Amino acid sequence: MNANFSPTLRQLRAFLAVYQMRQLSAAAQKLFVTQSAVSMLIRQLEEGLGTRLFDRTTRSLKPTAAAEEMLSTVERVLRDVDSLSADFRDISTLERGRVTLAITPTLAALLLPDAMRVFAEQHPKVRVLVNDCAPDQFISRILGEHVDFGIGTPERPGAEVETQRLMRDHLALVCRSDHPLANARVVRWSDLGRHPVITVRPGYGVRPLIDGTAADAGVALDVVNEVSFLSTALWMTASGMGPSIMPSAFARAANDPSLVIKVLSAPRVARDVSVVTKRGHSLSAAARSFIDVLKQSL
Repeated sequence: MNANFSPTLRQLRAFLAVYQMRQLSAAAQKLFVTQSAVSMLIRQLEEGLGTRLFDRTTRSLKPTAAAEEMLSTVERVLRDVDSLSADFRDISTLERGRVTLAITPTLAALLLPDAMRVFAEQHPKVRVLVNDCAPDQFISRILGEHVDFGIGTPERPGAEVETQRLMRDHLALVCRSDHPLANARVVRWSDLGRHPVITVRPGYGVRPLIDGTAADAGVALDVVNEVSFLSTALWMTASGMGPSIMPSAFARAANDPSLVIKVLSAPRVARDVSVVTKRGHSLSAAARSFIDVLKQSL
């Protein structure tokens, strides 16, 4: 036997067909190839293995002891290959599969409900796993390949990742209709210095952007409450505990008629919500399809 010989799938399929049919012509018909092609594949297999697999008689081919010995292995290998091929077909056609994504709880509540519902209706056999995480864990989940991709607002994503913008959002003041700024035509950052505000804790989400913009505008914010989740800031504002600074899209999604949303001006500050992937990391068909559904739902 040639120590470097590895049987090909074509050779193994030819062997199994000849074993089952006991004739080259019948095996060729089964494989949809010529009789000479089957004969050549069997000859190559025998030469590579260094043993005869079939004894030729006038009417048929009789398996040798070596052929009988290797039959079960060949059947198992071909079964596994066929199963693998079927799995790949199912995955590529979204008949099965899995999508994993990293996202902060705030963005998940804003972006995912409609997209996940529609995707589940279109591809019921594909699982979507949401890895909700804190903002400071977001990039590490992507770079560590714990998820297929992330959805977020990385301020300084770095060269290791690629971003694809989903939507552009603006910072806004959210207040009750009885607040002094509720009826203002324009609310500027400079207007905030006279009013206590609620926002997220230092280091969370948009807080660095808020602090940096206020400092550039020469405003010292009077932050009376710092929260971990924007949903907490919203109910505080609705309860009369003061206006909140947050992304306008999140406030609009809350759909609270008691609240007024004023996009902040001078400067008008935007942030991009993006799909974030590890550079060089290819997305599966299921992941690409989910992103398409997400874009359509926005």
